[in-house]
Amino acid sequence: MIMGLAVLPASAQDKADRLKVVATFSILGDLARNVGGDRADIVTLVGPNSDIHVYMPTAADAQSVRSARLLIVNGLGLEGWLPRLIEASGSKANIVIASNGVAPRKVEPGEILSRHHAPGSLDPHAWQSVTNVEIYVANIRDAMVAADPVNAGIYKANADAYLAILKALDHDIRDALAQIPPERRKVISSHGAFGYFAGAYDITFLAPQGVSTDSEPSARDIAGLVTQIRTERIPAVFLENVSDPRLIRQIAAEAGATVGGTLYSDSLTGADGEAPTYIELMEHNIKTIAGALGDRS
Repeated sequence: MIMGLAVLPASAQDKADRLKVVATFSILGDLARNVGGDRADIVTLVGPNSDIHVYMPTAADAQSVRSARLLIVNGLGLEGWLPRLIEASGSKANIVIASNGVAPRKVEPGEILSRHHAPGSLDPHAWQSVTNVEIYVANIRDAMVAADPVNAGIYKANADAYLAILKALDHDIRDALAQIPPERRKVISSHGAFGYFAGAYDITFLAPQGVSTDSEPSARDIAGLVTQIRTERIPAVFLENVSDPRLIRQIAAEAGATVGGTLYSDSLTGADGEAPTYIELMEHNIKTIAGALGDRS
């Protein structure tokens, strides 16, 4: 009798052959998918509409990290929970710090109300500058090429195509903001996630929470913001998808300001949302900001 051989179906075999990659949160996962294409199997730990600042890893996360060949992290102090997860999982994955090469921005005195991001520490939200994300993509590309040289040409071609889209996006953002009078380029948002955006695109962001969403502003902080909105005639305040909207609505009501819409900062949305990819996140944000701050005189 001839014994049958156990053969995986073609689709299952293809999946097994893919480069196994874990990204810590949804934005990194999207960047990795754009580079990896159909040659990488991407798992994201902190999914859409979830707040990485307060995330608690699960047993399933440990299993994902254990089986990964690449672990893509943001760095800059964002993933404070990650060292414990790596230790618990026993992972041997190569760790890719996507932000390597980015010029880090330091949190300024008075900017922060969080125990995790004190004045002088690094602001982790570097992806809010598109030129920084070009560095992220190059780091992800190089890591995939090193881990899977057989498919190096695919990763390089995917990265080149995506980088071209990012360069066009950066140009579009600059063009949109150039149409806004400089005196109107002032924004209040839920937490201080937009420092890199502000530096890259010449716009001022203020926030009642510091860099991390796990902090709560004091009554004095809120009163100061209300006064500033009135004094400087800041046109609009914005909600964020990972923050409680009640605080911003309270500030807007007390200051007589308009709620300009929702900005996406630390997380993508699901596929049916307004920002399911990084490109769409940035496009949505600039459209929302430009629409609220445009000259209405």
